[in-house]
Amino acid sequence: MNKSAVIFGLLMATVMAGSAPAQQYPMVDAIANKIINKYQTATCQQLWQEKAEGKKPPGEMEQRAIAMLKQDAGMRAEFFNRISAPIVSKMFECGMIP
Repeated sequence: MNKSAVIFGLLMATVMAGSAPAQQYPMVDAIANKIINKYQTATCQQLWQEKAEGKKPPGEMEQRAIAMLKQDAGMRAEFFNRISAPIVSKMFECGMIP
């Protein structure tokens, strides 16, 4: 799993949190699409390499984004509902999960 893509997604969610009421969570939608596209276009070898490189500690902006998702259950649910199936599917195809 590409941690930088997830962190970028969380960062963008933080930046756009104030504009959510129009379409509930429009930036979550855009960020989720970017992450989904990343998994759909990545090869299994690329995903295994990213996993092997390990987790980097999140920066200040990423920490704020994570905190916001922890505080807003609706935004968190929307984000995970959008990205879960495509990511898990790709991980299954690549033999990363049973």
